[in-house]
Amino acid sequence: MWKRILNDICIWIGASIIIILWRLVADKSVIVDYISLFAIMAGGWVLVGLIIQKYTKSYKIYWFWQEILFTVLTGGIVMGACAYWIPKVPYDLSLTVALWTVGIVMIIDAILILLKHYWKFALNMTVPVMKIRQRKNAAYKGSIGKRSKEHLEAIHQAVLSITTEDDYKMLVDEAHIDCKNAAVISDTDRFTLLQMADYRYSTIVDMTILNNIRGINKRFCVVNQKLPDEGVYVCCYRPQEYVKQKMLDSYPKGINYIVYGFWFVIRRVVPRLLLVSRLYYDVNKGRKRMLSKTEVFGRLYYCGFEVDKVVRMGHIEYVFAHRHSQPYPQEQVKIYGPLIKLPRICKDKKIVYFYKTRTMHPYAEYIQNYVFDQRGGMNIADKSDDDWRITTWGRIMRKYWLDELPMLINFLKGDVKLVGVRPLSKAMFEKYPPELQDKRTRCKPGLIPPFYIDHPDTFEELFASENKYLDEYFKHPLWTDTKYFFMTMWSILTRKTHSA
Repeated sequence: MWKRILNDICIWIGASIIIILWRLVADKSVIVDYISLFAIMAGGWVLVGLIIQKYTKSYKIYWFWQEILFTVLTGGIVMGACAYWIPKVPYDLSLTVALWTVGIVMIIDAILILLKHYWKFALNMTVPVMKIRQRKNAAYKGSIGKRSKEHLEAIHQAVLSITTEDDYKMLVDEAHIDCKNAAVISDTDRFTLLQMADYRYSTIVDMTILNNIRGINKRFCVVNQKLPDEGVYVCCYRPQEYVKQKMLDSYPKGINYIVYGFWFVIRRVVPRLLLVSRLYYDVNKGRKRMLSKTEVFGRLYYCGFEVDKVVRMGHIEYVFAHRHSQPYPQEQVKIYGPLIKLPRICKDKKIVYFYKTRTMHPYAEYIQNYVFDQRGGMNIADKSDDDWRITTWGRIMRKYWLDELPMLINFLKGDVKLVGVRPLSKAMFEKYPPELQDKRTRCKPGLIPPFYIDHPDTFEELFASENKYLDEYFKHPLWTDTKYFFMTMWSILTRKTHSA
């Protein structure tokens, strides 16, 4: 209660300062009298608030319109008291100034109430978490064989109402929708999927464009539960790259990038902002969202699938994936903003979350092994120039070390020292030999690793570089870190080293 009273007093002080600054220009002779008047009015405001129970404990559960009503009621009573009392006092006080002051207080109070409720609304992402039903091995329970001509023609016409004849032929050849074990659906609602019997189909072809679906992860999880082991799921989406190229080709050079920039901010950046995301999806209903290849693949892996192949048909990509495992434990809210926290293995094998600026598309962390397999192995820097998970802005930020700046938060918290081996993800840490794993976990990691001095090209060279640093560090900690710091600065200036 006292916090709310203090809040109202602060509002009155702010409103009084606004009026007094105006009176300094209009009439300097009555400033002291008005200060007394404002103090009395503020006391009256608090008294009225106490009488009508504006500051009671239940105040925190009031709706927006109820809190606004309290403000209007309190302001109306104070205004009425001013209109009755001010003409009778022996001072030359302006009723208009008093009423303006109350009005300003009411406006400020209403704005703060609005901001408070919007804050609660924006952070209230209380969408029920998808409950994952645990199951053992599940075999296919449906029919085997070809569909009848009548049934196949019905599916043919249904597919043609959505897409082209070429798409239909591709689905017959690749997804075998002419067989009884394949189901073809097209519905933005998950109801159709939920109505399916478990393990009735070994292939589910989803013709619904993912760009127009709200709750993609839940949809994938439902499909995961309905498919038998190793069952195939085919989904489709419109790639972000296609949308970008189409917009760039539709406008004159110079203007096209400006138009695309506005489009990118509205469709890609705004939905990721913490205080705007909830409002955006409530209004937009998830329609026409921009989806990258990374995000679609990452969501599939997050929900227990493994991607087998991708078939491009015009401006649509069909992703073929098979059920591999149970989905990851679903999070209450999974918002990918510009600042992220990544788990890293540190001293004593403790998992510490490190802050970084996001340079990859959402869900990139779930397809790390998939990308490594595509490249024929893991890159020693855990990243690569041909890594398609990295965004255009991400490459620029990495070049100028901007993505590393948030790690200063970890430095201030004491999670990391200035010089030392880089904190590693679990996937990268497991690539190290046990002896070096033990050495790494005997000291804190560092912001500036020996990697930037030795520039190793192979894992063996990387292991040798870190072993050399750690052996020196254990003997002479301060001298070693000082030496490596200045050697790194020289490497940056002369060899133009940048963030990997």
